[in-house]
Amino acid sequence: MKRPIVAFAALAGLHTAGCGDDPKAVPNEPEAARIVSLFDEVHVSSVESADHFQHAVASVDFGAGPFERATLAVGLKSPCFPFDHWTRETIPPGHAFPRLCDGFDRTFLISVDDPADPSSGPPGIELARVITPFGGPLRFEVDITDVANGLPGVHDVHIDIQTWGDPAGAVSGAEGEWLVSARAVLEPGPAPRTVLAVVPVVFGIRTGAEPAALSFSVPEGTANARLEYRTTGHGGAIVPDDASCIGPAEEFCRRTHTISLDGAPLHEIVPWRSDCATLCTLASYQSDSIAVAEYCAENPTGLPASVRAPRANWCPGSVTPPFVLESPELAVPGDHELSIALDTLAEGGQWVESVLYFAYE
Repeated sequence: MKRPIVAFAALAGLHTAGCGDDPKAVPNEPEAARIVSLFDEVHVSSVESADHFQHAVASVDFGAGPFERATLAVGLKSPCFPFDHWTRETIPPGHAFPRLCDGFDRTFLISVDDPADPSSGPPGIELARVITPFGGPLRFEVDITDVANGLPGVHDVHIDIQTWGDPAGAVSGAEGEWLVSARAVLEPGPAPRTVLAVVPVVFGIRTGAEPAALSFSVPEGTANARLEYRTTGHGGAIVPDDASCIGPAEEFCRRTHTISLDGAPLHEIVPWRSDCATLCTLASYQSDSIAVAEYCAENPTGLPASVRAPRANWCPGSVTPPFVLESPELAVPGDHELSIALDTLAEGGQWVESVLYFAYE
């Protein structure tokens, strides 16, 4: 069997920017593009009674296409930063953080057409996996050309940030939130390739190492195919003698993921990020309200040692790109079964994973 082409691929056209840029701006906006506004500083809140508790939905109409390029441009703001926001008016008495400041790094998911009931119907289509900065802003672009060309018409776009408040205000704000802006930038023109199908295979949380059968179908006429696998490890206490881990949680563990197709191993992947130190440019701040001797400009409320630590395929304040597999076996028309197994997983640990399949003419 030929080995598939696999890459830890940066998303085509991905652009990330830090706290010096306007998080609402759309970089490199083409003159002929159709701009669809999705979210305009929507407050994704940790308060359960809020309009957008951890989640918000907007509608996008891709129309009929075709598109030479389609981009999702996203801006994220945090009430934690700049530190000028830390005033006697914003910090409740007895608290250490402004009321609206979520000072932690949170999982930020962007997807299309999530089902109302995750146990029924096809899963949602994950467009981007992001980890928010520790209390800081972020701006990025994601190439969604194949999705826009393969799924014409109207769709729901979901944003989900697992934000939680600290009622005591000791480690984060009592009512922490994030402000999200997003636009779809649609550039008409010949499609780079003809998309026959966009198939979400799985999108959810894995809590066990054992493989699960994942079914999908390849349409007739498929000549080439692409599989995008997004996965990040989180949570869970680790036993002291686990040599795969450098810290006390699943996010600090190297796990081997074995992807199989129709019972035959397709590829082994060890999802791990060791470049997190690039997201910690040291700075300092002092005012009448607070003094911060040393912090990471890209992750203002995170301890530098924590920001820099390697993790299970993610870094705070960055997009986690997919692993991309391209193999002749993936382009064979008919029904197929995919499975993904982990060598081990700590009790209480979890991996957020999704698989997205593209069939091309």
